[in-house]
Amino acid sequence: MVVKSTFEKLGLHPTQIELGEIVLQENDISVVKEKLISELQSFGFFLLNDKKTQTIEKVKSLIIDLVQNKDSSIEVTLSEYLSRELLQEYNSMSNLFSEVEGITIEKYYILQKIEKVKELLVYDELTLSEIADKLNYSSVAYLSNQFKKITGLTPSHFKKLKERKRKPLDEV
Repeated sequence: MVVKSTFEKLGLHPTQIELGEIVLQENDISVVKEKLISELQSFGFFLLNDKKTQTIEKVKSLIIDLVQNKDSSIEVTLSEYLSRELLQEYNSMSNLFSEVEGITIEKYYILQKIEKVKELLVYDELTLSEIADKLNYSSVAYLSNQFKKITGLTPSHFKKLKERKRKPLDEV
């Protein structure tokens, strides 16, 4: 809503707004571009002009959506999924991502999955086995090993730390 109102305030007409992408009726925004950049930055947003930055942001957006909303369930490999969605060759996309972000696409995907595991552990609604299944891990052991490798903690230890940090309402 903030992004849409910022564009409209400057006399622009967005026709479609999605995470990381806006389609405008206007073909040329050069007259208001500097003001737009300034306004967006005041809200913590940035205008992505070059194709490389747009590609990287699209990769991140697809991975985040995959982990957060699709439970990591795709019927093809991550590389095939990204190539198909972005209509680009995976190797060039992967090289660009690694060059700019300093980590591989696969590592970024794993980090996103581990953050989702943390979130699900904190909610305490699913067992570790259910979490592993939900995020398409081949086994609980594989999830636990990856979790420990990334966080330095086992999932059960992470869960216990969370419990110690919270006080029951009657103790507040």
